[in-house]
Amino acid sequence: MQAILDAIQAGDTAGADFAALPLPESYRAVTVHKDDVGMFEGLETRDKDPRRSLHVEDVALPELGPGEALVAVMASAINYNTVWTSIFEPVSTFGFLERYGRVSPLTKRHDLPYHVVGSDLAGVVLRTGPGVTKWQPGHEVVAHCLSVELEDHMGHDDTMLDPQQRIWGFETNFGGLAHVALVKANQLMPKPDHLTWEEAASPGLVNCTAYRQLVSHHGGQMKQGDNVLVWGASGGLGGFATQYALNGGATPVCVVSNEEKAAICRSMGAELIINRSEADLRFWKDERTQDPAEWKRFGGMIRELTGGEDIDIVFEHPGRETFGASVYVTRKGGTITTCASTTGYMHEYDNRYLWMNLKRIVSSHFANYRESWEANRLVAKGRIHPTLSRAYSMDDVGQAALDVHRNAHQGKVGVLCLAPEEGLGVRDHELREQHLDAINRFRGV
Repeated sequence: MQAILDAIQAGDTAGADFAALPLPESYRAVTVHKDDVGMFEGLETRDKDPRRSLHVEDVALPELGPGEALVAVMASAINYNTVWTSIFEPVSTFGFLERYGRVSPLTKRHDLPYHVVGSDLAGVVLRTGPGVTKWQPGHEVVAHCLSVELEDHMGHDDTMLDPQQRIWGFETNFGGLAHVALVKANQLMPKPDHLTWEEAASPGLVNCTAYRQLVSHHGGQMKQGDNVLVWGASGGLGGFATQYALNGGATPVCVVSNEEKAAICRSMGAELIINRSEADLRFWKDERTQDPAEWKRFGGMIRELTGGEDIDIVFEHPGRETFGASVYVTRKGGTITTCASTTGYMHEYDNRYLWMNLKRIVSSHFANYRESWEANRLVAKGRIHPTLSRAYSMDDVGQAALDVHRNAHQGKVGVLCLAPEEGLGVRDHELREQHLDAINRFRGV
């Protein structure tokens, strides 16, 4: 791996020289173990500690198949799916790997007693399998996390509808929290030249998810002038939704939990902000009973900010805690777009406010290749910026995951893999200088 790192660090290594580098028989990776699946039984979710279940160890290099690529990973990032994997909730991911392993002899590679996790990367292509023509060894890339087989007709209108659609590094093996990752070539996109490795790795999953959920015709179909309610507006997903609303001529109404997060939203250009802590919003009277009076109070706060207008699109991802309020405050004919459900999957809402007012609930899950490419293109052009607040070493990945699990972070948390330090990998210093403040907006928060 040192020879590979040296070739990357040189900055001018030819593709043929990368192709000639010998591949290691094993590589360093972050894993969970099948034998550990029951280790947290009896504990509340909040008490399950990823530091106990995430291992950093050497694993065997997987066989390279048709249409695939091996990528040297300079940096990756933590997403909530890595937290779910590490605490074996809502289910163990080894069930995903077992089912994928039954698809074909080639996918059997993924069904192992360990799971290499991680759904983001920035790095350099080392090898490509038969049939790959667009990408060559030496190309600097990022990867989106949609893994599809596309042998079924259902996937050829929208690849997210492929019956074999999976999230790489969560529902497949050989993810991005490692020194080497195995991806399908149609996951690859050009690395933005003005970003460091850790900055380039961090937008991936959340940026593409926010693009589809809010902008795409498969999601909210946001247009100029829309009022967009963004929950967690300075967080991993919300930080990108806020940027897309501002970038697309909409008006974000940003919901945050403290003044520090409100300041981040203002620095992005958002003006309409609701601090949930100050407002003391309590949408649930108890675990089983919501409080419609709080929905109404929340709607009044929104109309006060917007000059009497209701919400056109709700960018929903907290789930159970907020969903009833989201449905209530959406305008007649408006749209609630939903993904993730980090506070619980069993949503409850008063259907009268949906059905009698012709509102729509639109489900959204990650993004197809076209949507991911467009989202990455906007990052590469300096229109959308990373939300990286901190980067950990791979040895400290357990702490990084714990921070996300306990919401003790802001924006995205990065992980250095092969990169020996932060700040490396910038190729376009001029473009970077133009956007340096925006790139560093979340740093240290």
